[in-house]
Amino acid sequence: MHELQYLMFTVIVLALLFDFINGFHDSANAIATSVSTRALRPNTAVMMAAMLDFAGAMVSTGVAKTIGGDIVSSPHIVDEKIIIAALFGAIVWNIVTWWFAMPSSSSHALVGGLIGAVLISVGSSGLNFDGIGKIVVSLVASPIVAWFIGIVIMNVLFRLFGSMNPHTVNDRFRKMQILSAASMAFSHGSNDAQKSMGIITLALFSGGFISEFEVPTYVKVLCAAAMALGVALGGQRIIKTIGGKIFKLEPISGFAADLNSSLVVFSATMLTLPVSTTHVVSGSIMGVGTAKRVNAVHWGVAQQMVTAWVMTIPCTAVMGALAHFVVEAIF
Repeated sequence: MHELQYLMFTVIVLALLFDFINGFHDSANAIATSVSTRALRPNTAVMMAAMLDFAGAMVSTGVAKTIGGDIVSSPHIVDEKIIIAALFGAIVWNIVTWWFAMPSSSSHALVGGLIGAVLISVGSSGLNFDGIGKIVVSLVASPIVAWFIGIVIMNVLFRLFGSMNPHTVNDRFRKMQILSAASMAFSHGSNDAQKSMGIITLALFSGGFISEFEVPTYVKVLCAAAMALGVALGGQRIIKTIGGKIFKLEPISGFAADLNSSLVVFSATMLTLPVSTTHVVSGSIMGVGTAKRVNAVHWGVAQQMVTAWVMTIPCTAVMGALAHFVVEAIF
């Protein structure tokens, strides 16, 4: 029992560390557009995002149940060592991609790490392929949906405000970006913080610490706080990539991208589907850029990002599998 408690403590610490790094890594998702267009100062934007991320994380647990219940065939076949290995693989990938200033998906990393750890320890029978398929479809489809809707929203705004003085339009939308950035931060918290909630709840349930798969209130608060702290402390490296290297944003296009991203992410939360906010925001920016002019988008940078997205699940699956050997040796 003592060893089980020690392993559970390790799971919780690693899950909160993952949440913190996720927030640190993904803070740019909510504020990159408003910072790059100078609608908000970086410090102001970061603090606003942190508070709204925390609030968003407290609104729902549907995504947590999807992450905790749909990847493995049964919670009872997963032990703390498997979850520790999965978290380790995801954390390493997040740190590496942050170091190279490459926007990548923490959601993909977590899913990949868990798949690899389960495969190497239990085998393919331990995986729920229908559930994994649903999660992968939501992760892949969401940036495509964001790209398409981004084109639609930007074209609507062009029709409504295209005849007005550009300086006047940008001045008005620079103020409106504060609201769209706030909405994006809230949506980010509502989806991303739940992933660690799901992993911790899976560990608690499989270890017999809780009798039903419901996210305890203290788990919600801890994960929300870890995510908010990560957002408060970081993301400047990723801000430069998302905010300026994909497409040169103006206040009206920044507003369109944030509004679109928040709608897509929060809709996914209400459908209990995990999505990558990094993918969604990047897809939105590509969409509003495409609406202006196809060659206005820096497709070389976009291609690099897509490559990182494609690599994430297989790479983190390998990391999760390798980490399982290390965990078995240690514990």
